Amino acid sequence: MDRHKAIVLVVTMLVAGILGARRADAQTFQTYRCVDGTQFIIGLYDGDRRAFLQIDGEPVTLARRPAVSGIRYSGAGVTLRIPKAGPTTVKHLKRPVTACAVI
Repeated sequence: MDRHKAIVLVVTMLVAGILGARRADAQTFQTYRCVDGTQFIIGLYDGDRRAFLQIDGEPVTLARRPAVSGIRYSGAGVTLRIPKAGPTTVKHLKRPVTACAVI
């Protein structure tokens, strides 16, 4: 009887592990170069409404904000706009808005 309980326990643990396991979140990383020479890396994760930037050698987390067209992220003095049409733009450190492209 003890052996039967041990087998049931092992099977239960395996099933719970399989059901409880979730796949790794999909992620996207892109590097941008802007007209003014700024470069940044953006990381986006499925299920997370934030954007993670590495800009001017510093990590910055941006929250997603309402936008009329496309997507806008902002925080810590940085605003990133990714429109449905047209170039991606970034504004940071009291610099003017500048157009950026994926490299």
